[in-house]
Amino acid sequence: MVYFPFFVRLEGRKGLIVGGGKTALGKAKRLLDYGPRLTVIAPEVLPELANLSGVSVVSRTFRPADLDDSPTFVIAATNDRQTNHEISLLCRERRLPVNVVDTPEDCTFLFPSLVRRGPLSIGISTGGASPSGAIYIKNEISHGLPDAIGEILCWLDNQREPIKQSVGSEETRKVIYQRLFERCLSLNRPLTPEETRNLIEAAEGRNRQ
Repeated sequence: MVYFPFFVRLEGRKGLIVGGGKTALGKAKRLLDYGPRLTVIAPEVLPELANLSGVSVVSRTFRPADLDDSPTFVIAATNDRQTNHEISLLCRERRLPVNVVDTPEDCTFLFPSLVRRGPLSIGISTGGASPSGAIYIKNEISHGLPDAIGEILCWLDNQREPIKQSVGSEETRKVIYQRLFERCLSLNRPLTPEETRNLIEAAEGRNRQ
């Protein structure tokens, strides 16, 4: 099965994880970088999971009423396959996105292998066909990225508004953005203020000719 790679803003959104073991811990750690508010429900929860900033723990078994506040997503990560399946059915009835650990047929979304560099997020999925294949591709992509790509992207983001305010032509702005990116990649670092100014002036001059 092929899954479409939606990118979803999770900052401040509610997420529910049912299960308190190593698998739940791994899922929580990957999610928390994106800013959701997580609730973990399980009779027993690993101390490392319970102590994560951004995680609230409910120490009991899952109840269907736990879905009443409509979390943005649900992860079923218990050690009981039947319980996970029942959680999946409840979520699908309520049209809540659900991920069930190690059971792709019970999922409405999958966890991709992630490459994260600052604002850059790359998700790799094989549709559950080969987690090992996804990890291999992740490593290939990760090794091929410039070392400073995260820093460069953050810097470029900070340039957009000043350029928008100072450069009236949309066409010229597009040229400037592209040249800034290309120049940063060639140097593997953000530009200095002088380098930035010279590049913008050169692009504006050429476009006026």
